[in-house]
Amino acid sequence: MIENESAENYLETILILSKKLPVVRSVDIANELGFKKSSVSIAMKNLREKNHITVTDAGFIYLTDSGKRIAELIYERHQFISEWFIKLGVPESIAIEDACRIEHILHKESYDAIKNFVKQHL
Repeated sequence: MIENESAENYLETILILSKKLPVVRSVDIANELGFKKSSVSIAMKNLREKNHITVTDAGFIYLTDSGKRIAELIYERHQFISEWFIKLGVPESIAIEDACRIEHILHKESYDAIKNFVKQHL
């Protein structure tokens, strides 16, 4: 993982948008997350400085290998945890919201243990 939940959310959002759109721009991220474009621009600068994304002269945003690794890890956690909660009977909107919080705070060891337990028992 990287420094903070916010950065992970941005990377995950870029990954999700890149599956839906031909190119990802700051405005797409702002619209998806409901943030101001200025806030997204600052976050993109920070992610670029950490080499998690590249931004073309035209403003197209791409994940680097490290950014993609982090985004895929967070997205996989999100999918797994939300699906697990839904199977437990949690309403989908709550399951998704809770998964979005939990995906960032679990240590790898805790997440792996939960995942292994769920796979063996469900």
